[in-house]
Amino acid sequence: MKNILLVCGTGASSGFMAKNIRQAAKARGIEIGVKARSDSTVEDYIEEIDLLLVGPHLSYMIDDLKEIADPHDVPVDIIPKELYGNLDGNGVLDFALNILK
Repeated sequence: MKNILLVCGTGASSGFMAKNIRQAAKARGIEIGVKARSDSTVEDYIEEIDLLLVGPHLSYMIDDLKEIADPHDVPVDIIPKELYGNLDGNGVLDFALNILK
């Protein structure tokens, strides 16, 4: 099972997104762990995850987040704005699975 961490400023909007991704994965029979947290907690979870997804409004932080994730071989990517804005769990699940291939 792969584990994904979604981060946004406070973890609130990413919490809704994480729920939608979990529902989409369950509907497809895919086992995946998805947590949503504040960007300030990335270091607390980096050793437990396989992918770090970042809310588009935090794109300015991508270099700092990659610096934390790279030593752990954890890919980091920005969730596309249209998927994030629509809370598209299926779309973000596809996006994540593509990265995890």
